[in-house]
Amino acid sequence: MLVLVAPGQGAQTPGFLTPWLDLPGAADRLAAWSDAIGLDLVHYGTQADADAIRDTAVAQPLLVAAGLLSASALGDITPGAVAGHSVGEITATAFAGVLSEEAALGFVRKRGLGMAEAAAVTPTGMAALLGGEPENVLPHLEKLGLTPANVNGAGQIVAAGTAEQLAALEADKPEGVRRVVALKVAGAFHTHHMAPAVAALDEAAGSLTVADPKVTYVSNADGRTVASGQEIVTRLVNQVSNPVRWDLCMETFKDLGATALVELCPGGTLTGLAKRAMPGVKTVALKTPADLDAARALIAEHASA
Repeated sequence: MLVLVAPGQGAQTPGFLTPWLDLPGAADRLAAWSDAIGLDLVHYGTQADADAIRDTAVAQPLLVAAGLLSASALGDITPGAVAGHSVGEITATAFAGVLSEEAALGFVRKRGLGMAEAAAVTPTGMAALLGGEPENVLPHLEKLGLTPANVNGAGQIVAAGTAEQLAALEADKPEGVRRVVALKVAGAFHTHHMAPAVAALDEAAGSLTVADPKVTYVSNADGRTVASGQEIVTRLVNQVSNPVRWDLCMETFKDLGATALVELCPGGTLTGLAKRAMPGVKTVALKTPADLDAARALIAEHASA
């Protein structure tokens, strides 16, 4: 059984969309999406520097657009399940047919703007803790006032909080943690710091045309499958101020019988986690169009398995 997943914020790198624009129709689609949401996705995906694409209001639409471009390049496929990490959930909703591509991009544009505004209130950020066991890491984060914003499995938890709290974490690592790595994000996402963005997204969600998913959709909130499109959108709204439980998503993939996982552009992060937490499951990360043939071969072998 094939799982199709979409990465979250921090996966973007300068110029990562450049090779994808050589695919037939890709530049025109990206230009049309840019016009629709009032953001030059072509510029940010090909020419902007790392600081420019770290901006939450830029990074989030850019990542969803990249996921949709790379998914369409795979051709007409029907995975056994879809999921996305954080903002990647919006990519997954479009692929699952819950939202149209245009609606997904409009929604993520509002999400990015709302979260950027919330992040500007207080200097906050996120950092990945490599190593350590949850029973040691989680109480330590609580002691420092930090939130376990992403519980990613495979020995990785992402902490979020104020700049001062993250500095304290760097100086006082939990037992077993080898490294604390600052993430390329501009705020403490999936924490109470993002509460102002929830109201803005809730309002935006009211105007969406929503359908039930045409494939199995796995939610970040708790790793459960969700069959109602309206419930999925409600979860997308609440997700911005609540932790991502990618560990539970991967447990569900295994329970569903996953044998292969393809990560949409800019791939790498989620396949890395899957290799450690889902041994025996074959993976392909779409980083450039050069990875498409390997992904198609994996899909041909596992999509109906």
